[in-house]
Order: sequence, then structure tokens, then C-alpha cells
Amino acid sequence: MKKAPLLILKWLFPAFFMMLGLFFYAAVHGHSFLGLIFFGIAGVICCYYLLAMLKKNHLTVAKVLQTLLSILLCLGIAIFTITEVIILRASAGSPDTKCQYVVVLGAKVNGTSPSLSLNDRIRAAYTYLSENPDTIAILSGGQGADEGISEAQCMFEQLTARGIDPERLWLEDKATSTWENLNFSLALIEEKTGVRPSTIGLLSSEYHLFRASLFAADCGVDAIGIPAATSWFSIRVNYFLREVAGVWHYLILGGQYHD
Repeated sequence: MKKAPLLILKWLFPAFFMMLGLFFYAAVHGHSFLGLIFFGIAGVICCYYLLAMLKKNHLTVAKVLQTLLSILLCLGIAIFTITEVIILRASAGSPDTKCQYVVVLGAKVNGTSPSLSLNDRIRAAYTYLSENPDTIAILSGGQGADEGISEAQCMFEQLTARGIDPERLWLEDKATSTWENLNFSLALIEEKTGVRPSTIGLLSSEYHLFRASLFAADCGVDAIGIPAATSWFSIRVNYFLREVAGVWHYLILGGQYHD
């Protein structure tokens, strides 16, 4: 009987992480990956608990499974950490480098208003274009089924309202993925100038710069990262963590997907 309260307290530990996961995944906008991480922590704890129970009747099998789980867990943490460090290093970009052309990657539009991520990118684009008056910006992003206008049009309206010369803003309003953002933007530059550039500026949220540079390399161009700082710290943490999954999705499956 004395063990019952201890057993309840023991299982409250993973239950706590499950509740945290549910809260971030379902109740807090922009934090779903944090929710998945808490779900994962709860799952790992439960696995170790169940293996400890299995030891009572199947000691050898339980030890083998526990060792295998520990190896996989350590390997996963190591891969995750190394990838995250690479993403963090790339997130600084080179915002002081002058570029003839800079591709501004779109993000969600809420009706006709920019989402938080898109507003961050618009703000960074305005700063960069103001400091580099000879730069041409290619505003890239199509219109989703739930968007009132294209991402490119939203960026154009916001930047011209802040005083940026519309002649410096070229609209690419068909892309639905990062791969299309870059390919369609490069094609637009070539269409207008007759030359496909070998180097471009690439402006996106800071957490996205490393993966976006991989897409650029696939397109045959060198990308100079220009970071747009994510204004909410907790959302920044969520997206930096999620970006690890995005990078490995790209490396394993090829990466022609929307983000």
C-alpha cells in the first residue's frame, strides 16, 4: 500500500510533460513544435518506466531494449545538437554585405495583413533597402487558398507605404515553396536583365537562413543571408527547434515542400 502514492507520483512526471505538450501544441499559436518535444519527452520517460517493469520477468530482454533505447536517444540528441549549432551559426547571416539583388521570402498573410513572421521580414527588408539604395528586391510568395492577397503583394504594399520606391520592388507572386521562391525569382531576374546572377542576397527569418541556403545551392547560386529577427522570443525558440526537422526533411527527402 505504501508503494501506491509513490507510483502515482512517478507517473505524474510524464503526465506533466504530456500536459505541457498539449498546451503548447493545441492552445498556444506558433508553438506546436515545442508541444511535440514535450510529447517526446513524456514518451521516452514512459518507455524507461515500462522497461523497468519488464525487468521483473524478462531481465535480459529489458536490458537489451533499454541499452538500445539509450543509444538511439544519445545519437538523436547528438544529431539534433550538431544540426542546431549549424542553424544558429547561419542565422547571423551577413546583413552588412551589399547585394545587387535580394530575394525576400514570403510568409503567411492573414487576409490582407502580414503575419508575425511576414511582418518581421518586411521590417528587415525595409531596413536593408534603406541602407542599400541600389539594391533591387524580388518579393517572392504566392497566394494561398486562405490568403486575401499574395505574399508578394502584401510585402509590396507594406514596403511602398513605408517609402520604398516601387521600381526597386519586383514581384514574384506564384511560388508556394522555398524551392519555387528561389527558382521563380532567379527566372524573373534573368527575364528582366538577360543575366542569371551567380550570387544573391537571401532575406528570411533568421532560423530559416541555413535551409534556404541549401535550396539556393541547389539552384546554382551563392546566397548571402540577411536575417529577419523573429520578434517573439518563445516563437523564435519554437522555430529554431523545428528547423532541425526541416533541415533533415530536406536532406533525406529532397526538400521540395512548402515552408
